[in-house]
Amino acid sequence: MAPQPPANGGAGHGGGIAAGAAAPSAENGAGHDGGSISENNGGVARGTTAPPPSVAANGNGKLHGTRKRRPAVNPKDRVKGILLHPYRLLTLLRLIAIILFFIWRIRHPHADGMWLWWISIVGDFWFGVTWLLNQVAKLNPIKRVPDLALLKQQFDDLPDGNSNLPRLDVFINTVDPINEPMIYTMNSILSILAVDYPVDRTATYLSDDGGSIIHYEGLLETANFAALWVPFCRKHCIEPRAPESYFSVKSRPYTGNAPDEFADDHRRMSREYDEFKVRLDALFTKIPERSDAYNAELKEGAKATWMADGTHWPGTWFDPAENHKKGQHAGIIKVMLIHPGDEPQFGAPASAANPLDFSAVDMRLPMLVYISREKSPSCDHQKKAGAMNVQLRVSALLTNAPFIINFDGDHYVNNSLAFRAAICFMLDRRDGDNTAFVQFPQRFDDVDPTDRYCNHNRVFFDATLLGLNGIQGPSYVGTGCMFRRIAVYGIDPPRWRSDDFKIVDNANKFGNSMYFINSIPSAANQEWSMTSPPADEESIKEELNNVMKCAYENGTEFGKEVGWVYNIATEDVVTGFRLHRTGWRSMYCRIEPDAFRGTAPINLTERLYQILRWSGGSLEMFFSHCPLLAGRRLNFMQRIAYTNMTAYPISSVFLVFYLLFPVIWIFRGEFYIQKPFPTYVLYLVIVIVMTELIGMVEIKWAGLTLLDWIRNEQFYIIGATAVYPLATLHIVLKLVLRGKGVSFKLTAKQATSTVNEKYAEMYIVQWAPLLIPTIVVIAVNIGAIGAAIGKAIVGGWSLLQMADASLGLVFNAWILLLIYPFALGIMGRWSKRPYILFILFVVAFVVVAAVVVAIHAVRTGSVRFHFRHSGGASFPTSWGF
Repeated sequence: MAPQPPANGGAGHGGGIAAGAAAPSAENGAGHDGGSISENNGGVARGTTAPPPSVAANGNGKLHGTRKRRPAVNPKDRVKGILLHPYRLLTLLRLIAIILFFIWRIRHPHADGMWLWWISIVGDFWFGVTWLLNQVAKLNPIKRVPDLALLKQQFDDLPDGNSNLPRLDVFINTVDPINEPMIYTMNSILSILAVDYPVDRTATYLSDDGGSIIHYEGLLETANFAALWVPFCRKHCIEPRAPESYFSVKSRPYTGNAPDEFADDHRRMSREYDEFKVRLDALFTKIPERSDAYNAELKEGAKATWMADGTHWPGTWFDPAENHKKGQHAGIIKVMLIHPGDEPQFGAPASAANPLDFSAVDMRLPMLVYISREKSPSCDHQKKAGAMNVQLRVSALLTNAPFIINFDGDHYVNNSLAFRAAICFMLDRRDGDNTAFVQFPQRFDDVDPTDRYCNHNRVFFDATLLGLNGIQGPSYVGTGCMFRRIAVYGIDPPRWRSDDFKIVDNANKFGNSMYFINSIPSAANQEWSMTSPPADEESIKEELNNVMKCAYENGTEFGKEVGWVYNIATEDVVTGFRLHRTGWRSMYCRIEPDAFRGTAPINLTERLYQILRWSGGSLEMFFSHCPLLAGRRLNFMQRIAYTNMTAYPISSVFLVFYLLFPVIWIFRGEFYIQKPFPTYVLYLVIVIVMTELIGMVEIKWAGLTLLDWIRNEQFYIIGATAVYPLATLHIVLKLVLRGKGVSFKLTAKQATSTVNEKYAEMYIVQWAPLLIPTIVVIAVNIGAIGAAIGKAIVGGWSLLQMADASLGLVFNAWILLLIYPFALGIMGRWSKRPYILFILFVVAFVVVAAVVVAIHAVRTGSVRFHFRHSGGASFPTSWGF
């Protein structure tokens, strides 16, 4: 995907942008809203003026103000003008060069191949427009750095020792304990439970959309292990706080306060974690054995799956039965860890029974809830978006935190301060109240060092999304994102509210649960700290079952203007677009160490399927939620950015034509290159050189490496040949035949592997139709190079023909270089020795050249080899050609 930012100089709306965020103000030293900006010894930025009142809500849903200081955002890491000004100048110069080039081509049509000329003209125009749409969004990138020291000073350093930080609800989603290995999901939960945030102000909700007892009992084991793991993290300031990641690193600098005890505690926790993993693995055999034992005693009825307490599991059974199978089971909600009290509860000193000394460590654990929504064959459950909307309603009844952060099941908290960093943006004294969500970049573990398949996608996250930070903000990309709850409810941002505004203006759009509807005004109060009600009260249980029902959303606005959006493969991007369209803004937050990390599909086929879902969903969004037709609240430049992000797969139609163009050269031996040739080459060189220079500057201000940039270019070409044409065809057929939207399989993630097979999955070849188009492109360009060699041998070319051919060969060689990672991927384990690929290329060139020479010999009866300094030599071909 490819997004964009603004040309408004970074100015905010109604209250100014976060401190130091706007590059022009930072450069001229001007403050915002009458306040100056300064840095102390620690690099902390503060405004001298009193902040505006924070937003809260009273009983009738109307807003009132409370005086509360809120943290600023540190400007010290802003993008410097010394990098931006050349970047903008080069972009302008390249645009002028493209326009002049296009005018020149129009004035010099290629009469020998008009149909090819017209196709190339249309294609070049499209490429120029899409480049401009993509580039213009990066002209005002803004870096914002959260000021954690100021946040702590204002909200944590209170006389009573408590914290006034707002409450957080954390959503985790999982479906299948096989395709999404359970160890990843449980590590994610452990890292969240151990995060550096007030323990009484977070609650975690695991949505198991498969209704699997494996996940339920795995969560029980995780809650028990967390009683040791979380205090261990607090005592020794462990980073990261996901045990799988922490124990995989041999050594880390110690930053805790008990170095003398660390070695013993570390060994004990390592053993405990190994035993915990054994218990998780054992569930796959333990539960079926237990169920078989119970079923054997009954000797009749369906083969049920039994819980440890001797009751039927209400979700999916191992042997599916009516009302107990995937897509058909009752709703389930279990509170694993109840909400802790406000007072710290210190552990016991070391003893024979408890070898770890936790006497100075708070032992409390955050609230933890298991959810599996009701499923019915008669309902469309809307996949992940539907599950998250159920989490939204259930959490509103239990904790109703004003802020929500969501994770995929394979992502974990890598930096324990990440939640605090996001809250800095939400509470920022200038534009925090108008911020709907804070998006973190996605980072991944276990990706090969060269990132062969561009899993990190750094150009998108650290250049494109950073650029969007200068407009209304980055798009929502599915995981690692903090939301303002009332924004997700479809409520307007403060800057667009009228004087008679009411939070709940139409109860029907939220459904029939009065408990849920009455919770909405409270969610607008950032300082609300009510203790969650007991989930076992009958009235609450009835309401929880009600909001989890399949039919609850019938006749409501859920999936449209409330919650996460339905009926589209990229529900994340569309949900973010809906929030921007209603006037909300977003923030991009990149911190060190990385806030969150996850697991990427490093198998080529799985990676292509993932891109297929993204590109197909993007095109669906373009036609069903066209950004060009959005209302006036969507910034013009943001509108341009979303247009580019959704329409980009269409470029593949022209690109594939260009990549297959050498077929004409192979069969007809003619070059269709614009004349006059020298002028054409001059324009090409200018445009290409300026493109490379722009890329080099972008690498600097985005904090990328040259390898990141190269991998992005390579995988764009791979996607444009293997995936984007199929996504475009799918959408065309959908529009013509009015079929269903894009629906693709869940991306399988790699399971943990041994050290000896660290990247074993990367060398597995999973053949699929997706691979065929790119293989054809490789074959065509290899054939073109081989044919050129053969025809150079027998053709007797002039210098002009040689020049024409050399330009074409440079194009062919460049395409092969870009598709190089794909070629390695289809080699399987042979790709461990990349030099084999180059040998295969050379052999292929020689074979094709020999075939061309042989065909020429058959046609002429002899073959003449032309050499540079002689007249050549002719040989008869009567021996069998």
